[in-house]
Amino acid sequence: MWDKAFLAAVTLAILFGAALGAAQTANPVVVMKTSKGDITIELDPLKAPVTVKNFLSYVDEKFYDGTIFHRVMKGFMIQGGGLTPDYIEKKAKPPIKNEAGNGLQNRRGSIAMARTQDLNSATCQFYINHVDNFPLDEKKYAVFGRVITGLDVVDAIAAVSTGTVKGYADAPRQPITILSARRAGTK
Repeated sequence: MWDKAFLAAVTLAILFGAALGAAQTANPVVVMKTSKGDITIELDPLKAPVTVKNFLSYVDEKFYDGTIFHRVMKGFMIQGGGLTPDYIEKKAKPPIKNEAGNGLQNRRGSIAMARTQDLNSATCQFYINHVDNFPLDEKKYAVFGRVITGLDVVDAIAAVSTGTVKGYADAPRQPITILSARRAGTK
């Protein structure tokens, strides 16, 4: 017969192993500090591996630090990640494969890649959906994560006064800067 101490030890070992396995497979999380507050984003590498790898490469290189949200449309989305406060486009890496149709939807709070008319043209710019934007799923805009805290910050950004700034329509009249974007737990 098994004694109670042995069974307790086995149970603890199984629970510890399960917790360790869960921690090792947890989705990456990025904390984006903006001039309006922090936005915490959970990425989905299982459904969007190429896009998550691309986004994290920009995060790890601190590429987003000092960029702005240059396109803000209340009731639609906020877009950023590629321009400086002077509206100078930063040099991006080559475009990535479009991973739209991966089961993730353009829902309120989801993050997706911005692109041109070319389906495979996404580089560094991203947008966060202010509302559900399911027609963007049909147009093949690739979602790769979601806001887990900071939707109030997304709402605050979406509510700012906009106009045309340096040729960019729907631009905030006062710059909204991404101060930093880091993997959770790093500096």
